[in-house]
Amino acid sequence: MNLVKKSGCGRYAPSPSGDLHFGNLRTAMLAWLCARSSGRSFVVRVEDIDTQRSSMESAQRQLEDLAALGIDWGREVVYQSQRYELYDAALARLRDRGLVFECYCSRKDIQEASRAPHSIPGHYPGTCRDLTEGERRERREALVAQGRVPALRLRSGLRSVGVRDALAGEYVGDVDDFILRRGGNAAQIGPQGPDWAYNLAVVVDDGEQGVDQVVRGDDLLPSAPRQAYLAGLLGYAVPEYVHVPLVLNERGERLAKRDGAVTLREMLETATVPEVLGSMAASLGMDGAGVRTAADLLEGFSMAALPRAASVFTGV
Repeated sequence: MNLVKKSGCGRYAPSPSGDLHFGNLRTAMLAWLCARSSGRSFVVRVEDIDTQRSSMESAQRQLEDLAALGIDWGREVVYQSQRYELYDAALARLRDRGLVFECYCSRKDIQEASRAPHSIPGHYPGTCRDLTEGERRERREALVAQGRVPALRLRSGLRSVGVRDALAGEYVGDVDDFILRRGGNAAQIGPQGPDWAYNLAVVVDDGEQGVDQVVRGDDLLPSAPRQAYLAGLLGYAVPEYVHVPLVLNERGERLAKRDGAVTLREMLETATVPEVLGSMAASLGMDGAGVRTAADLLEGFSMAALPRAASVFTGV
């Protein structure tokens, strides 16, 4: 395969909250194949901003599993927990433009308000967007008295944004005043402050790392318009999106660790790495015969030939 070297890169960015299962590993493989087949470099980023669920042990096990399949990366692994200064700087740029406001709502408040007529179910209804300074002070003091801190939201200027996805085509999604930094129980907040929201961290990291191709599960397609919009506000180029179908269990539900031997370490108790790779190849409509490492899949890989339907995992 003759590749034209590109300046951008692809990435895989797992959350270290447990071992990766077959579906996670398949997405990682697809991200690696899409990057390598297009002449891009490839990076791995550990998305450990959820301080309650993330662990360094889990991150290390995930990296070992990726390497066991032959997935390699060209730069040092980046950890989001070490990049708070970048997120602070991005938040400051938005705040300087009047695009950040405090939100004092609980999840229950938002759920109830979003049921009102003309509201979009599950979306933030703008409750705290246009409060007066007096109203903000009053609500902030009430929240602090409860031992909580407010969240920070983006003051969105659009209702919807369109993006282009390599598999889904043109996709238009709603853009509300989404969270940039989480609030919550003050007693559970660490020394670095409240957790950063996924949408802000992922946009900053992709922009700063030069990621111009994002391959991930199609359950995240609805988040792409928000992220594309935020990327534009922060001056980053919008990456090429490739949202791939998920792996399902035999009941047609999203594959999960409760579905049996689905992590690499569990599968390797009864199978070999080549057999796991062969199963992944089959799920992509590729011939897995003779495959021993990720590089063996590269020669016959084509993004255009990727299946558009979800794959069902029945074991290796």
